[in-house]
Amino acid sequence: MSVPRTPDLFNPLLAAIKQLGGSASIAEMDEEVTKSLNLTDQEITQPHDKRMSELQYQLAWARTFLKMHGLLDNSERGVWVLTPKGRDTTSVDPHQVMQDVRSHQRLKRGKSDKMVDKELKTVFDTESIEIAETELENTWREELLNRLLKLSPAAFERLSQRLLRESGFVEVKVTGRSGDGGIDGVGIVRLGSLLGFPVLFQCKRYQGNVGPGIVRDFRGAMMGRSDRGLIITTGTFSREAKAEATRDGAPPIDLVDGEQLLDKLKELHLGVSIKMIEKVLVVPEFFDEI
Repeated sequence: MSVPRTPDLFNPLLAAIKQLGGSASIAEMDEEVTKSLNLTDQEITQPHDKRMSELQYQLAWARTFLKMHGLLDNSERGVWVLTPKGRDTTSVDPHQVMQDVRSHQRLKRGKSDKMVDKELKTVFDTESIEIAETELENTWREELLNRLLKLSPAAFERLSQRLLRESGFVEVKVTGRSGDGGIDGVGIVRLGSLLGFPVLFQCKRYQGNVGPGIVRDFRGAMMGRSDRGLIITTGTFSREAKAEATRDGAPPIDLVDGEQLLDKLKELHLGVSIKMIEKVLVVPEFFDEI
């Protein structure tokens, strides 16, 4: 089985967000769709580019098309929700969705069918769709990820240290001793002004997948030193790694993948600046009163 194309994901995506209660994060939706389709690890982790897997790429476009079709919407905090129309829809005809989106773009942009078709190429056999907002979003993310991948291991550890401090950790120290089970540092999380507990962290400047073995080794190194761990990577975590991180009876390990890391750097303005575009509006009432 190959990675499903965008239209093939419309109905699984709708079913997934309904199963999750009508709203979900991208990670929750992707995980639910992955489980429902019974995909292999090879299919799940097949890369599209440095930043995401082919499955994540196709799911991103599926969300975009369902949003343009009026079934989904998303907030600035990255939460996707069913619209009233989406709640009343049990399934869609993928061909009809594609046709409706094409018609919408034609009316919105005032372009010919030929130009619209060129921009919205049928994604049954293509890997690229020209939609400006998503491409702009991808541009800064790819640039930021490339910057992270060019950092030395020591520099990436220092960046992780800064990120944890900006996120509220105190007494964050980078140790990075070889033969220490992959433990790169430790920080203290404060609960109120009275309690605090240490969190050991590991930094993985990866382009690929972090597997369960790394999680197990890290947990082994944690024993007797901390009851909580954190792994930060520029890559992704396999399904088995995620399961291992939350295994019953074992100290929990929180996982921050590349997408979450990029979002956090943007939120904290670490290496990222956000420029607001000025919007100028004409006020007709002003001229009526002259």
